[in-house]
Amino acid sequence: MTNSIPEIEDCDLMMVIGSNTTEAHPVIAMAMKKALHRGCKLIVADPRAIWLTQMADLHIQHEPGSDVWLVNAMTNVILAEGLEDKTYIEQNCEQFEAFRDNVQRYTPELAEKVTGVPAEQIRTAARMYATTKKAGIFYTLGITEHTHGTDNVFALANLVAITGHLGVRSAGLNPLRGQNNVQGAGDLGAHPDNLPGTQKVADPVARARYEKAWGVNLTTERGLNLTEIMTGVEHGTIKGMFCMGEDILISEPNAGQLEAALNHIEFLVVQEIFPSETMRFAHVVLPAGCFAEKDGTFTNTDRRVQRVRKGVEPPGQARPDWEILVDLIRACGYPTPNYRTPAEIWDEMAVESPRFMGISHDRLDRDGGIQWPCPTEDHPGTPILHIDKPMRGKVLLRAVEYRPPVEPTCNDYPLVLSTGRVLYHYNAANQTVREMGAVLKVPNNFLEIHRFDAKQLGVTNGEKVRVISRRGAVEVEAMVSPRMKPGLVWMPLHNFGDPSNRVNLLTIDKVDETTGTPEFKVCAVRVERLAA
Repeated sequence: MTNSIPEIEDCDLMMVIGSNTTEAHPVIAMAMKKALHRGCKLIVADPRAIWLTQMADLHIQHEPGSDVWLVNAMTNVILAEGLEDKTYIEQNCEQFEAFRDNVQRYTPELAEKVTGVPAEQIRTAARMYATTKKAGIFYTLGITEHTHGTDNVFALANLVAITGHLGVRSAGLNPLRGQNNVQGAGDLGAHPDNLPGTQKVADPVARARYEKAWGVNLTTERGLNLTEIMTGVEHGTIKGMFCMGEDILISEPNAGQLEAALNHIEFLVVQEIFPSETMRFAHVVLPAGCFAEKDGTFTNTDRRVQRVRKGVEPPGQARPDWEILVDLIRACGYPTPNYRTPAEIWDEMAVESPRFMGISHDRLDRDGGIQWPCPTEDHPGTPILHIDKPMRGKVLLRAVEYRPPVEPTCNDYPLVLSTGRVLYHYNAANQTVREMGAVLKVPNNFLEIHRFDAKQLGVTNGEKVRVISRRGAVEVEAMVSPRMKPGLVWMPLHNFGDPSNRVNLLTIDKVDETTGTPEFKVCAVRVERLAA
């Protein structure tokens, strides 16, 4: 996130694309609502009508998976009408010519044929964004959960750069992180190709730092992402797996195939705070402490490192994650230092990671949250990235080509299924289904379907239907809704206590080659009435 959450209230224009912010990020949505109350303009790009579209000056209801066409066409308009920031491009961007030549082919008229969005609406959005200085773009899984999700992000980054919205207060490009502390996990190395501080394992300088600090030789090769790991489990090349804090049978696609693979794994360890679907396959369960039962830090979506302090002791045999991991490392034969607190672990990580060197638990206790980069102890932190110039020196503009979703509709599977969150449940819902208030609000899984498609199928509101993809089938209630585009259906991603109707029995396991993120937002299905 290039900017900070408090800046949202001062935006003059917000473009929200691929984010149902009020339901997936309700706290950030409060800042958006305050901005709207003071007169901020709002563009929402989403195939589905969400709460924010009621407040939008412009709702762009494009076809699922057509984001690159939409954003490139907006960029085309900006360049054609001379609305770009020429000075910023000249001073701070590279490979502009190749980028410009590519985007010239993405005209609004051609975009209309692919996206379903009227060309004039694309022009309006482009003009609104380019001519407003304090204009922020906000996106999340609706952009990234595609086989071309990286392309979607590059296209948005191009749009931000050529209009000079980078390094500007209440502007920038702002991904809203999908889970608590996922930013912090990534920052500290929970990526297959990263060391702490997002330093690459292939970088000899960064690798030498940690080899010296840890007293070991580190590999130069990237590890495997989760999709690659599960492929290895399926093919028998991976015999054992350690799963910590994730219910992969709920959160990963093509769950039927995953279950078949886990039936054959030789050794599975699950470290969790509550029983989960994945735990059914575990050979060993390590009970962990929840957020209130441990000390440490969380890093939120705008890069703000904040302290977490133990409020109660973990119950029974449960222990903080770091203690369990340290014992496992020792058991594997590595004589780790005798860490006494998470603060010591942070200090070891930070001293070798330039962006965190000025942050410590003591300073966080004294000053509150600090946003990285923070290279020295007297540095105030960095609320806005790229203020003086782009951090890499210049913005690398990329010529992004449109790639369609990998599974088009056909006669047998004529509808597009997309997934997302509801306000009252969180991710796999392993925690929220234990809270009766949340369950009473949304007790069961359901399928949103446009009234035109429902009428064609003879389906009435509240009726049970069978949803079928090439990978599986589920039975859920139909919610006939005007929020959908005809031809598009939608289901929540949560587990509502009945694993037989979870949506990831349907979703496709093709992934973005760069990130390993599955294409949760587009797969082909058909809907059938159940026999009376």
